Amino acid sequence: MKLEDVWPLFGLEIATPRLTLRPVRDEDLPELAQAALAGVHAPERTPFSVPWTDAAPEDLPRNLAAFQWSLRSRMSPQHWTVAFAVHFEGRVVGSQDLSAYDFANRRTVSTGSWLAASAQGRGLGTEMRAALLLFAFDILGAEWAESGAASWNDASLRVSEKLGYELNGVTRVSPRHGEPVDEQKVRLDRARFVRPDWSISTRGIEPALAQLGIASGD
Repeated sequence: MKLEDVWPLFGLEIATPRLTLRPVRDEDLPELAQAALAGVHAPERTPFSVPWTDAAPEDLPRNLAAFQWSLRSRMSPQHWTVAFAVHFEGRVVGSQDLSAYDFANRRTVSTGSWLAASAQGRGLGTEMRAALLLFAFDILGAEWAESGAASWNDASLRVSEKLGYELNGVTRVSPRHGEPVDEQKVRLDRARFVRPDWSISTRGIEPALAQLGIASGD
């Protein structure tokens, strides 16, 4: 018996022209932590609603590992989050999450991501989100995708605009105590998705769908 027989999502793989996305395994955690410690954003403000990168360097790897383990322990067909390690040129450079609740009825997914500063500015953020949108719309059968970004985060909002998302309201968050910021919500209809000129290749689809409670062919 292999690990993916125990946890089928570990057998899932999504590949693009430059990237390979696989659900985070324990062996990915050291590289994932190193990518985060090397820097994700300028220190004066955080793009995250939960400021996890503010943790002390000695605490961040342990916090990151605990978060990844918590995602697995809370997973069910009714409410799930799959965190994909993003592999580029043989190393882990970030993470792209895909989540949903009551997917069978809502047919809606949400995404979130981060990318090491050293890998930014190359279009990888667009490529990794487009990969999961292709997966969500064409394989999972999603009808809507939602996301959001701090109102000042032009890079993230440009990715959303490029892929066809529409603005979907503003909420107020305070990731750092006493520093409230607006968060711009965005929403994408499957019919409006601006598809890339490439396709994804996948493996391990059927067992992964079964674990997520999604019937093949939905």
